[in-house]
Amino acid sequence: MVKTKRRSNNLISTIVDSIEEVKGEEINILDLRKLEARVCDYFVICEGTSNTQVSAIANSINKKVSKTLKDKAWGIEGMESAEWVLMDYIDVVVHIFQRQKREFYDIEGLWGDAKSIDLKKS
Repeated sequence: MVKTKRRSNNLISTIVDSIEEVKGEEINILDLRKLEARVCDYFVICEGTSNTQVSAIANSINKKVSKTLKDKAWGIEGMESAEWVLMDYIDVVVHIFQRQKREFYDIEGLWGDAKSIDLKKS
């Protein structure tokens, strides 16, 4: 249990650093651990301003997690269109959106019972 929490915290920290390195925006973390029908423990959600930036965010996460934690995503979906990329790290799932797709799918609204941790700097 402790190893899983530590692994998740390290993974989330590495993911957030990767997003910030390539100027990803509106980073939010949803803690799903207290929900019964959860698909993972955490969602990390962010957005990019273009297909190019969404791809750059995904590539940054992929490289930094691999290099720093010696881990890799079990699956990556959406790189072809780069409007919504999903990266599955089992305990942590990353959603990288373009703004209009994020607003349309409203992941934060769908998982509204989850605790939201907004990392936006003041």
